[in-house]
Amino acid sequence: MYHSLIVERAMKLRNEQTKEERKLWYVFLNKYPIKIRRQYPLDYYIADFFCREARLIIEIDGIQHQLESGLKYDEKRTKFIESMNYKVVRFNNTDIKNRFDDVCYYIDLIIKERLVELRKEEMIIKLL
Repeated sequence: MYHSLIVERAMKLRNEQTKEERKLWYVFLNKYPIKIRRQYPLDYYIADFFCREARLIIEIDGIQHQLESGLKYDEKRTKFIESMNYKVVRFNNTDIKNRFDDVCYYIDLIIKERLVELRKEEMIIKLL
C-alpha cells in the first residue's frame, strides 16, 4: 500500500528527472524488453527505476548521496528494499556521463542474472 504523498511525490519526480536519469530512461531503459518503471513507490520510498520481473531497483545517485546523511539514508533504504527480496544497484551521475555503455551493459547483465536466479528459486520451491 502506498501513502498518497509518496505517489504524488513520485509523479512529480517523473516530471523532474535529472539529466542522467533522463538519459538512462530515454536511451536505454524505456526500450528494454522487460518492463521497467521510473520513480516507482515502494512503501515510503521511491525507486529511481524499478523492474518487478527481475526484482531489481536501479538508483542514480547525485552528489547528495555522497554526504554522510545521504549515505546513512541510502543504507537504511537499501536494507529495507533488500528485505523485500529486491536487489539494489547504484550508479552515480559520473557513471552515466562517462561510462554510459558500461552502465547499460551491466544493467542488462544483472537483469538477466536475476531472472535466472529467481527462476531457479521458483523451481526449488515447486520441488519442495
